[in-house]
Amino acid sequence: MDFRVRYAPSPTGHLHIGGARTALFNYLIARKEGGRFIIRFEDTDQTRHQESGISNQLDGLQWLGVDWDESVDIGGPYGPYRQTERLHLYKPFIEQLIGSGDAYYCYCSEADLEQERAEQEAKGLMPMYSGKCRHLTPEQAEACRAEGRKPSIRFRVPENRTISFNDRIREQVEFESGGIGDFIIVRPDGIPTYNFAVILDDHLMKINLVIRGEEHLTNTPRQIMMYEALGLPVPEFAHLSLILNQDRKKMSKRDESIIQFMEQYRDLGYLPEAVMNFIALLGWSPKGEEEIFSKEELIAQFDLSRISKSPAVFDMDKLNWMNNVYIKKADPDRIVSIALPHLQKAGRLSQSLSAEQEQWVRSLVGLYQEQLRFAGEIVPLSELFFREDVTFENEEAKSMLSEEHAPVVLSSFLSQVEQAADFTVDAMKGIMKAVQTETGYKGKPLFMTVRVALTGQMHGPDLNMTMYLLGKETVMSRVKKLL
Repeated sequence: MDFRVRYAPSPTGHLHIGGARTALFNYLIARKEGGRFIIRFEDTDQTRHQESGISNQLDGLQWLGVDWDESVDIGGPYGPYRQTERLHLYKPFIEQLIGSGDAYYCYCSEADLEQERAEQEAKGLMPMYSGKCRHLTPEQAEACRAEGRKPSIRFRVPENRTISFNDRIREQVEFESGGIGDFIIVRPDGIPTYNFAVILDDHLMKINLVIRGEEHLTNTPRQIMMYEALGLPVPEFAHLSLILNQDRKKMSKRDESIIQFMEQYRDLGYLPEAVMNFIALLGWSPKGEEEIFSKEELIAQFDLSRISKSPAVFDMDKLNWMNNVYIKKADPDRIVSIALPHLQKAGRLSQSLSAEQEQWVRSLVGLYQEQLRFAGEIVPLSELFFREDVTFENEEAKSMLSEEHAPVVLSSFLSQVEQAADFTVDAMKGIMKAVQTETGYKGKPLFMTVRVALTGQMHGPDLNMTMYLLGKETVMSRVKKLL
């Protein structure tokens, strides 16, 4: 039998970190097992549906480095790949459940159900459908229709039944049918609900392992009962634990301490292979201590048995560390191409650059490549190259220039810069050597004094490259103002 897994989001917005992890885990195991990875869209909830949600999901996964074998964009043998185009496929199964008595028409209105819920809560009971339409006579059903009531269809939950299954992550899981209550499988408008449509799609698409978030765990007994009532094989299940924020609380989509959507990572200048690596470690642990993995290495190592039952903690600091590791190893031209739009958007550079300006930007980004956590950081990090005057980072830096050696060093430095025939990185070394010879100062009194005078900072990237990038006119102007 072919190994087939799927990612089945609702197209309600952008690709969230939780959805990205579910998709990634399905993708990794499909590639590991030589199986097929399918993406389909559960778009029957038209109140939350956004047409752009489909392209947002696919674009986000494509950016991340995930590819798929069947979906709305490339088709496949088990399409269509969105639920609203599959409604005709569900009808025989609905008729089968009605015919066998495993489902029935329910004429309760929303007002009826709300009243029933309120009465149960007032008695301290768990709200659950009472089953009042379970045993309607044909005459009672006809009377409801005559009133103009449009029925929903409910599944008849077996009484006194223990539903158990072996979860590939959580091992043996059990639910009692008494705590479930007859649930709606087809709404009054004829649209199947999630729990019903999902089992039919998984069956018709020959999905044999369902990997999804733990929020679906309570749906599983309902789905198993419907599989059994229809005489269909039940796939295996694996439920991923929650992703918590750094405070170890359930992550909210309004939690601003965490970057949550793939689009945001792309726009901030994270590298997709770093984000993939990080997401793969949210709940899955490889063998050994290594944490940096290529996609091919993740596929080779991935194993459901190493997924934790405990919640994963999203550590933004770890992600930034990991992305920096990838940036340091990356081709400099690639980092320039990702960082340049940030400088242009911030108004630091024009949209069209001369060859000389392009070379300058290449050197600027190269100066900071070792310390960038994400490419967008180039804007605050390189601010000193774009402002008129020096801004001191603290009082200690400012006080450096009031020490007795400072005017001596800066006067000599200015003189050497003015006399310099060229202003290359190599020429900077000669200038600093000449200042040292002339003044007798070296080490911190020499280099930190010049750095603070030009940048306002006591520490920073390579000083010779910093001076070259500032340019001769800016260097002379800043020193003259201080002197």
